[in-house]
Amino acid sequence: MRKILLLLTVIIVGLLFISRLFYLQVYKQEAYSLYEDTAIRKVFDYPKRGYVYDRNGKLLVANQPSYDVMIIPREVESLDTLEFCQLLKITKEDFLKKFNRAKNYSPRLPSPFVPQLSKKDYAVLQEKMRKFDGFYIQKRSLRDYQTSIGANVLGDLGEVNQRTIEKQPYYGLGDLIGKQGIELSYEDVLKGVKGIKFIQKDRFNKNIGPYKEGQFDTLPRPGKDIKITIDAELQKYGELLMTNKRGGIVAIDPSNGEILALVSGPSYNPNLLVGRSRSKNFTELYRDSIAKPLFDRGLQAQYPPGSPFKVINALIALQEGVMTPTENVSCRMGYYYGSRKLTGCHHHRSPVDMNSGIALSCNAYFVTAYRKIIDNHPDTGKGMNIWAAHAKSFGLGDYLGYDLPVGQKGRIPDGDYYDRAYGANRWGSTYVVSNAIGQGEVEATPIQLANMVAAIGNRGYYYTPHIIKEIEGDTIPSKFTTRRQTTIDKQHFEPVVQGMLDVYNLGTAASLRVPGIDICGKTGTAENFINIDSVKTQLTDHSIFVAFAPKDNPKIAIAVFVENGYWGSRFAGRMASLMIEKYINGTITRTDMENWILTHSLENEYAKPYSGKPFRINGETTLQVIDKIQPPKDDDINNSINIITNRSKL
Repeated sequence: MRKILLLLTVIIVGLLFISRLFYLQVYKQEAYSLYEDTAIRKVFDYPKRGYVYDRNGKLLVANQPSYDVMIIPREVESLDTLEFCQLLKITKEDFLKKFNRAKNYSPRLPSPFVPQLSKKDYAVLQEKMRKFDGFYIQKRSLRDYQTSIGANVLGDLGEVNQRTIEKQPYYGLGDLIGKQGIELSYEDVLKGVKGIKFIQKDRFNKNIGPYKEGQFDTLPRPGKDIKITIDAELQKYGELLMTNKRGGIVAIDPSNGEILALVSGPSYNPNLLVGRSRSKNFTELYRDSIAKPLFDRGLQAQYPPGSPFKVINALIALQEGVMTPTENVSCRMGYYYGSRKLTGCHHHRSPVDMNSGIALSCNAYFVTAYRKIIDNHPDTGKGMNIWAAHAKSFGLGDYLGYDLPVGQKGRIPDGDYYDRAYGANRWGSTYVVSNAIGQGEVEATPIQLANMVAAIGNRGYYYTPHIIKEIEGDTIPSKFTTRRQTTIDKQHFEPVVQGMLDVYNLGTAASLRVPGIDICGKTGTAENFINIDSVKTQLTDHSIFVAFAPKDNPKIAIAVFVENGYWGSRFAGRMASLMIEKYINGTITRTDMENWILTHSLENEYAKPYSGKPFRINGETTLQVIDKIQPPKDDDINNSINIITNRSKL
């Protein structure tokens, strides 16, 4: 019995060994098992990253060759460290740091030692690489930005971090990945797929040729080319206008939601974030906490929308049936609640109907309309919720769902918001009248305002703004071709559109008209506060302008926001009119406006909070200057001087 048991044991063990060998020799020959074999060297072949073109086919982003010095720590033998460091232009301390980093990552696997060598450095090093065992050169490509514009749109590439490697095994140490802009949003489309070669090594660790005659090698699959919606010439012009200013310009084609220009000021040359100097340059840009060049103001900056928001209140009032286009409202330099003045207003004729209320930007008219909307319901909170739902249907107060990786949702307050702030049933419409004129708790990003005015130009619908126009061999997501309807009926838009047209004809933008183009617009001014030494200080107001053109079947909708730009028509209005003319006509006839914008800087305004001097404009305080400004230059610069004081009393 013991002999039989021993024989069976031998047979079973033998079968196990035979099965294991059969499995290893026959079944486990797939390429993935080779990654663990220390006798086989893996060499990646990096694909061509997809090119990026503007809407007119102009090449914006291409590739350029780059060379990484790779290291396999266990294969490194004695070498002339001084010579090697001189060739790589690094110090001995850098050498030791990089070596230890690679060794900690893996003694057996290759990792980048010095990435992204230039052609010149590669040519010098290539001839001497045979002297340095354990090191080899791997070719890859870097981005070559064929333009100096659109850094916030195009984005950049950077090395993957360990967290990304753990989540996405496709990437390895030293691989590049999109970090911002479309490089990040469309990383999966642009990157392609790496190829790989398996090289057999002998017992002396020398390469002896392809493993299994290259049957497991794969070729790289190039990334797909894409065409984006940006008009490179319009983008360039917008960035020129934004020189020495801070703010955002967003232009959209209302007929399809394509983003024509996405300007953030100040900007930077995207080529600064390419190559071995990327880390240094990125750090300098990141640490600029004053100008914030990496902060995309077109998508991320949340501002009070000011008077452009008045047109939303006009539309809601019409939809809810609480106002008619011909109804008149008296204005006594502001809106009064009993004997108390809740908002100021500039001097203009009175009374005003909806058309002249929009054209002249009368605060009293829109506070009246707003209060009628809210107070049309016995429950103030319900009235507030209805108002908020209408406003949100224009894409305000929420992320728009566009295809760029950053953004803010803005804010449209509702009844619950004020119940939390004041307590349920302890507030009324007089508490929140600042919302009527785009101040108070309402906030919006420039892209939201551009989308809002696109919906008005379309008389009630919009397409989700997007940056992608074409993908090689593929289609763009259907959400970008789906029409989104607002809650306002089409017939209510015409009175508002006519009022916006009259902003140019006889209102606050009369000096900004462009010959031959019917532009519908709205000026705006938003108060601007900052904490200086823990004291809330009022700075020069922001300049805002929204518009679409032409009046019927618009080709462009635009929002311009210029920080510390005084009032709507001073900076933002001029810039919007010039952008519209540039896009529609291709040339500029209003060279007077262009010259004014290009020769006027706001850098002095931005320096004031950091100068250590009392904040003054031409020797006077901000409010003293505001009191002297008269229309039609300013539509609502006085619009809420009294709001903050009065709200605490109500």
